[in-house]
Amino acid sequence: MTRLADATSPEAAGAGLVLVPLGSIEQHGPHLPLDTDTAIAEAVARGVAEQLPGAWVAPAIAYGSSGEHQSFAGTASVGTAALTHQLVELVRSLRTWAERVVVVNAHGGNVAALEASDEIGWVPCATEAVDLHAGYTETSLMLHLRPGSVRLELAEAGNTQPLNEILPVMMTGGVAAVSPNGVLGDPASATAAEGERVLKAMVAEVVERLS
Repeated sequence: MTRLADATSPEAAGAGLVLVPLGSIEQHGPHLPLDTDTAIAEAVARGVAEQLPGAWVAPAIAYGSSGEHQSFAGTASVGTAALTHQLVELVRSLRTWAERVVVVNAHGGNVAALEASDEIGWVPCATEAVDLHAGYTETSLMLHLRPGSVRLELAEAGNTQPLNEILPVMMTGGVAAVSPNGVLGDPASATAAEGERVLKAMVAEVVERLS
């Protein structure tokens, strides 16, 4: 695995696969950092690249489409249209010297932008098997990846209803309309060990998709 940012131009020439981590800067409740999705995307991309010889990991795109979180301070969203435009232009640029470009996405709000153009190849980092946002799964992942950034003493449960039950209200009023603390799930009992397990599972799933 090679970090694209560390390479020289001659070293990058003729690259086979470039992975572009895509996350967000958005609220993740009172206990997780704003760059949680970006950190997860970067970790998955690194893990995948380690298993695919010759793969490169590009610098992450940290600003995504996070309008549903805009009621919370710290959220920095560029919106769907701007994100699609950036991704299309980036992929076109990378493809002038790389054989394949794949975006590794860790934020659900980015999906509309990713699906808006056939030029964008992408894979998901699925973190929503247990809860939707800033709950058990994401808290566990961050305890594994960057424990110093987790304010575990501030962790509290949010709305634990399934997505299909809260989606109509969330579509009109954002996350704040269904969860005053911004959490969709319950971070209680989150552990670094669980985060390590989930990360390995996500990496394996992406490797399988790309193989």
